[in-house]
Amino acid sequence: MKIKALLIDDEEKARNTLSSLLSAYCAEVEIIATSANVPDGVIAINQYKPELVFLDVEMPFYNGFELLKFFEKVDFEIIFVTAYSEHAIKAFEVSAIDYILKPIDIDQLVQAVEKFKEKRNLKNADQRLHLMQENLNSAEIKRIALPMNDGLVFLELKDIVVFQADGAYTHVHLENGSKILVSKKLKFFEDLLVGRPLFFRTHRSHIINLNFVQKYLKGEGTILMDGQHLVSVSREKKQEFERMLKELKIS
Repeated sequence: MKIKALLIDDEEKARNTLSSLLSAYCAEVEIIATSANVPDGVIAINQYKPELVFLDVEMPFYNGFELLKFFEKVDFEIIFVTAYSEHAIKAFEVSAIDYILKPIDIDQLVQAVEKFKEKRNLKNADQRLHLMQENLNSAEIKRIALPMNDGLVFLELKDIVVFQADGAYTHVHLENGSKILVSKKLKFFEDLLVGRPLFFRTHRSHIINLNFVQKYLKGEGTILMDGQHLVSVSREKKQEFERMLKELKIS
């Protein structure tokens, strides 16, 4: 089944390049219209009712994010096309919003279309886009959307006790005692949490929320977390961990 798609980018060359790449590598995507700016894009979306919109971020007069203001309910998926900042990239990723970096990489384009096909029946586009905007407007990421077999779960970072590595997956342990298995490596969360002193990678297998440290067994190099999680501290991390506990007045 063809995917009805619309392209919005102020540069004609960029529109032509993306159209050509989609035609060559994503034959299931049918470009039903292109627009050079947000107002024309809004008109085209209302006229053609696309399932998918490829949306440039940096455009004159209105940027791509402002497109969302023209719709009470967003009933199409968006793949942002951007050369944007690291913070924006994190906002896309933790909101389960897809993006492609300029200049466009073919593998990334194909992967983004495959992700769209996987989640085209999810009914929470509005919630994901709201979360993206919330994180873009904040100095730091506060909430994340985690993929599960049956959809997405939206979490406050402050409610997460421990991230536990499991190969290419991560177990996310929550304050309420529940656990979520996510198809992302622990490194993804380590990068996400850079600059947040309350999250600390104690070992190659764990990142902990220092707010939930219940007891530190210094001689054993073991931490007891709320919810009875036992977490090891590697020898390389021990000194840094103890320093952080003192700075945060937890020890």
